[in-house]
Amino acid sequence: MTTTISSPAPAPSPSSPGPRKRPHFFSLENRFLAPVLITGILLAGQLTFGFLESYTRTLLAIGASIAMELILGRLMLGKWPHLASAYITGISIGILIRSPAYWPYILCALISITSKYAIRWHGRHIWNPSNLGVSAMLFLAPASVASLSIQWGNALWPMLIIWALGSAIIWRLKRFHICATYVATFLALAGVRSMITGDPWLAAVAPITGPMYQLYVFFMITDPKTTVRSWRGQCVVAFLVAVAEAILRLNRVVHAPYYALFLVGPAAVVIEIWWNEHRRAALQRADDEHAHETKPALVEASTCGTSANPVQSL
Repeated sequence: MTTTISSPAPAPSPSSPGPRKRPHFFSLENRFLAPVLITGILLAGQLTFGFLESYTRTLLAIGASIAMELILGRLMLGKWPHLASAYITGISIGILIRSPAYWPYILCALISITSKYAIRWHGRHIWNPSNLGVSAMLFLAPASVASLSIQWGNALWPMLIIWALGSAIIWRLKRFHICATYVATFLALAGVRSMITGDPWLAAVAPITGPMYQLYVFFMITDPKTTVRSWRGQCVVAFLVAVAEAILRLNRVVHAPYYALFLVGPAAVVIEIWWNEHRRAALQRADDEHAHETKPALVEASTCGTSANPVQSL
C-alpha cells in the first residue's frame, strides 16, 4: 500500500492577481445596470401611457448611436468599444426629444456620440453626450424639436415606483448625494423663485415631478464619465447646476435644466482637470528642487573624501 502525499499548494504571490470576482449587479463595474433600468422606464412609460413619439424613432436613435460609437471607436481608438454608453445615449434621445420627423433623432444621436471623441481634454470628454445633443437640437431647431413634457400623465404611482427604484440603485452606485443635492437645492430655489415672481410655491416645484426630470436627475447629472471626481465637488456642481437652472427659469428659458447642465458640467470638469494638472506640476517642481539641492551636498562630501553618512565616517 502506498500513500501519495500531495505537495502543499503554493501560496499565492502578493503580486499575482487573485481570482477575478464577478461584479455585483448593483455596482459601478456592472455597465449593464443603467441600460436595464432605463429600458424598464421606457417600457413602463410606453405600455402605460404611450409616451414615445413612436418605437421606430426611438429605435432609430438607438441604432444611430450604436453605429456611430462602433465607427468612431474603431477608427480613433483602434478597438471595438463597449456599447452600454451608446445604448443609454440613444434610448435617452428617443425618450427626451419629440419631433414628427425622423432626422432629429438621427442627427441628435450623431452629435451626441461624436462629441465624446471630438471634444476631449486630457483624455476625458467633458460634455454629457445626450445633454449636449439634446441641448443642441432644442437650441438650433426649435421649430422641429421639443422636449418630453407632460406625456407621462398625472398619475402618481409610476413616479413613486421610479423614485424608489432609481433612488435605491443610485444609492448603491454611491451617487445618491448628487441627486439629493440637486433636488434639495431645486426645492429651496423654488421658494426663492416663488417670492420673486409671486407664483405659488407648488407651481414652482411642479416641474421636478415631471417625467423628464426623472431621467435628468437619475441618469444625466450623475453620469460618471462627465462628473468631477470628489464627493464634495460633485455636491457643489449639483448645487451650481440647480442655481443656473433657477436663473434661467427666472429669465423664462424653456429648456432651463438642459442648458444649465450644458453650461456648468463641462466648466466644472475643465476646472478639475486644470487644478489636478497644476498640483501635479507643483509637486514635480518641488521634487526637482529637492534633488537639485541634495546633489551639490553629495558632490562636496565625495570631494572631501568623507562619507555623507556620519555613522560611516566614524
